[in-house]
Amino acid sequence: MSVNDSIIKRPVPESQKGLQATLTKGSLSGHKQKIGLQLKADLENLTNLRPDGDDFRWYIRLRCSNCSEETKEFQYISLAENAPLKGGRGHASLVLKCKLCGRENSIDIMRDSIQPYNDEDNGRFKTVVAFDCRGVEPIDFSARAGFAADGVDSGTPFTDIAFNEGDDDWSEYDTKSNCPVGVFSIEHKFISMKK
Repeated sequence: MSVNDSIIKRPVPESQKGLQATLTKGSLSGHKQKIGLQLKADLENLTNLRPDGDDFRWYIRLRCSNCSEETKEFQYISLAENAPLKGGRGHASLVLKCKLCGRENSIDIMRDSIQPYNDEDNGRFKTVVAFDCRGVEPIDFSARAGFAADGVDSGTPFTDIAFNEGDDDWSEYDTKSNCPVGVFSIEHKFISMKK
């Protein structure tokens, strides 16, 4: 991933037009907003689904709030990596320059916002992380590798939970409890949050 990756213009799919209206409404004042990533899944005999460690990679696609250009590829951000902001104003998980409008944009993971998805959350959307967005907003998420969870009854740790591209299911067997475990039908959405 390069800080200089271009932001490519893409038409907004019909399924995302309502989401676009929700997210861009707050982005007009100063182009700073707090966006939450919500997950919904069906956990089978598992709880505490979470990113495993500071090096966990959140794969997201982004849209420039200034000119509406979108990244072509997924970019990743993690707590373990950051880049300096222009003018020495601090650091962010990802800093990138829009090649269309030239604006420097950044997105930062809000460490204290990270929450596990638990068995009692089954079938409901829950905010699992929030991003501090300046001039850019996430528009898509790809669940990939690096998740961990625990067996509901056994407490057995399951690490290296990974979703193949295009696959929203993962399954394994808990030998302590003699039962199958899994994460099924994982979905996501972004919400605008109060600052």
